[in-house]
Amino acid sequence: MTGWMRNSTELLRWGSAMKIYEKAPAKINLMLDVLHKRPDGYHEVEMIMTMVDLADRLEMSALPRDTIIISSQAGYIPLDEKNLAFQAAKLIKERYNVRSGVYIHLDKKIPVAAGLAGGSSDAAATLRGLNRLWDLGIPEEELKELGSELGSDVPFCVTGGTALATGRGEVLSPLPNPPQCWVVLAKPPINVSTAEVYGRLHADQITNHPSASEMQEALAKRSFNDVCEQLGNVLEQVTLTLHPEVAHLKEAMLRLGADGVLMSGSGPTVFGLVSKESKVSRIYNGLRGFCKEVYAVRLLT
Repeated sequence: MTGWMRNSTELLRWGSAMKIYEKAPAKINLMLDVLHKRPDGYHEVEMIMTMVDLADRLEMSALPRDTIIISSQAGYIPLDEKNLAFQAAKLIKERYNVRSGVYIHLDKKIPVAAGLAGGSSDAAATLRGLNRLWDLGIPEEELKELGSELGSDVPFCVTGGTALATGRGEVLSPLPNPPQCWVVLAKPPINVSTAEVYGRLHADQITNHPSASEMQEALAKRSFNDVCEQLGNVLEQVTLTLHPEVAHLKEAMLRLGADGVLMSGSGPTVFGLVSKESKVSRIYNGLRGFCKEVYAVRLLT
């Protein structure tokens, strides 16, 4: 019997087993600053992140055999050790000596290599879900520590909400959520390597740093206008040089009426904050002329 046939038979046999469901929302960076390169090779950052209602969904069920099986409707993502959800399952199994296996179905909605932390959010959802499925009782702080071994954005994705992230992104301080608004996301048909963007960034040459303290003040006041004014991302200078279409997308979004526009993470996704619902359809339809992957969602507050 081939591996796939054996796995299929196993899944049918355990189709009635208890299932755990987890939502894995996308994140956006309201501000992202890089302070300097650290001796360990990582960059010291200050980021303020929040989540939007564009999400992958994970379904998890236990298997009796000591294996990890991942499936997805998306044909463009790896389903093996290259997948962060797989890595999260492997890590939690090894760390807590779990001898049973797990089947994970990943319903993928977040674009990949987009600056929206889709893979990191999948990993965080896997940690949360397997903690419940296997009744491990791991505290949230410990889950975040596990997440930091998988990627810099994973600890934030474990907790969600809105937070200031420092260090290499793993040191989190909760913040008030932004005022509720619409968010229009647009990803041009290119993929951006985060490693390449950071590799081309010269932190000592950055002259215009966004202000974490002023963004925190805007959030504390719940001022939508101030949040829009304080948007900033130092990685834009690299990504926009490599991919001018991202700059064109930003310009189009502003021209169509978005109140505040920024590239998220290392890109290439651009998001626009929109206060009035009446503007959303115009921006959405206008951007469809630039790229196919356009989403109109709400903040997860």
